Amino acid sequence: MQQPMTAYRPQPKVVDLPFSLQDIKEAIPPHCFESSVVKSLSYFVWDVFIVCVLYVIAHSLDSWFFWPIFWAMQGTMFWALFVVGHDCGHGSFSRYKWLNNLIGHLSHTPILVPFHGWRISHRTHHKNTGNIDTDESWYPITESKYNEMEWLEKFVRFKMVLFVYPLYLFKRTPGRKGTHFDPNSPLFRPSEKWDVLTSTICCSLMIGLLGFLTYQWGFLWLVKYYLGPYIVFVMWLDLVTFLHHTDPDIPWYRGENWYFLKGALSTVDHDYGFINDIHHNIGTHVAHHIFLTMPHYHLKTATEAIKPILGEYYRKSDHSILDAFIRGYNNCYVVPDEGGKVYCEPREL
Repeated sequence: MQQPMTAYRPQPKVVDLPFSLQDIKEAIPPHCFESSVVKSLSYFVWDVFIVCVLYVIAHSLDSWFFWPIFWAMQGTMFWALFVVGHDCGHGSFSRYKWLNNLIGHLSHTPILVPFHGWRISHRTHHKNTGNIDTDESWYPITESKYNEMEWLEKFVRFKMVLFVYPLYLFKRTPGRKGTHFDPNSPLFRPSEKWDVLTSTICCSLMIGLLGFLTYQWGFLWLVKYYLGPYIVFVMWLDLVTFLHHTDPDIPWYRGENWYFLKGALSTVDHDYGFINDIHHNIGTHVAHHIFLTMPHYHLKTATEAIKPILGEYYRKSDHSILDAFIRGYNNCYVVPDEGGKVYCEPREL
């Protein structure tokens, strides 16, 4: 049963932002755009070190009282490694493409993310953020598309939001065709074939390794040492990306109403408390969407610098992480079929 349509919001005329991309860039200290190989590598090495330490502790204790704690901690570190690979995908890890690709694969392959396949689709997301017709991920469904969806598809899309990332890698999201593992997918250009194949092969080898170790030590080993942390990692990834782009107050645009900077500002910063440093301040997301190649360790400085320029256009949630999630989960289902500037509306399955 569908809920009644929410109150109509008058559609304002298309108005350009009162500042330009250059205005924002000039407000940021120049060093924020520079990456350091040593600093970037230090984050990667530290994350790997913590992952190894946690495995040693878990293996030594081998206690069912500790395994759930281990899963939560190790899954969070898997998520931190993903963020390091995320910087590699944007080229903000270093100026060297070969190093970005190497660390990107070392960060993403162990957590079964096809680095190049993800990198390319994520590039599409950043180029089209806030565009209801062309954004790649976490965009709301139009009213007509929602009415065409089967109940099961709606359930997975709207009720299983913290577990859908593996499915997205294989199937993308409603209205988008292709897979992140096939170089012939519409996601990719012909020139990107070998990049995609390389990452697919790496993930296949990782699955083979996990299969071999499971054969040697049993399915319980897989659950304790890998599946537990992996599920927590997926939940972190889905939670954070959902919160960045899912809020009833975030506008979505169509046609000439959209351009890059307006779309980039249709995202929200969130405060994750002590987790901020662990997952490399990925919650500082507005500045990241404006300047994709800015290293994560400069985002906080850049954000403080651009706040006076952005003014009311800068969005940071005043809600706790749980409240913000519930707010988006209950209210962000569909957008109207028409309108240059639209907002999410709630529905019931």
